[in-house]
Amino acid sequence: MGRHRREEDAEFRLLFVCTGNICRSAFAEVLTRHLLNERLGYGPASAFVVSSAGVQAVVGSGMHPLTREMLRPWGGDKLMTADVVARQLDPTMVEQAHLVLGAGLRHRAAAAQAAPAALTTAFTLREFARLVALVDLSTLPEEPVQRAHALVEGVRSRRGLVPPVKPQDDEVLDPMGRPPEEHRAATSLISEAVLALLDALAPPSRIHE
Repeated sequence: MGRHRREEDAEFRLLFVCTGNICRSAFAEVLTRHLLNERLGYGPASAFVVSSAGVQAVVGSGMHPLTREMLRPWGGDKLMTADVVARQLDPTMVEQAHLVLGAGLRHRAAAAQAAPAALTTAFTLREFARLVALVDLSTLPEEPVQRAHALVEGVRSRRGLVPPVKPQDDEVLDPMGRPPEEHRAATSLISEAVLALLDALAPPSRIHE
C-alpha cells in the first residue's frame, strides 16, 4: 500500500484544486474545514490538513467576494472572514496529499500530471461524491483519520466499475466573471459534494458523541 493510502498515518491531507483558487477550490476548502470542526470538534479535526490550489492561480488573492458571500448561510460572519490566499499548484502539494479533488476534469488531469502517483488518489469532486455512495460505510473504521484513508481506498476500488457519466456531470463550472447566480450554482454543487464526503467521514448522527 503506497504512502498516499496508509491507514496508520497520523493525519489526512486533502487538497482541492480549481483554476484560479479564488472561487471553487477556496470555497470547498473553507466549507470542509468548517464542517470538520463542527462535526469532530477542533481537536480531532486538527488531524485533517485541508488546503487548496489553482492550476492558474491568482497568487496571493483572497476569495472572490461573490463566492465568499455564498459562505454566509454556513457560518455567518466568522466563516465569511476565513483567511484563504490563492496558491499555485505544484507537484509537492499533490505528492503530499492523500486525496486530491478537482473542480473538473482538467484539474484532476493536472494533479495526475504534476505527480503521477496521484493517479489513484485524484478525482473530480463530483466523481468522488458519486462513488462514495457505493461504499459500505459500516465496514469503515470509527477513528476519523483511519476512516478517511479507508474511504479513499473504498472509492478508489470502485472506480471503473460503474458506467461512465457525461463529462459535464463531473464538472463544477467556473463562476469567475459571471453574475451571482453562477457563483450560487457552483457553490451549490460543491456543497452537495462536500456534504457527501463529510456525511461518510463524520456522519451528523455522530456529532458530540
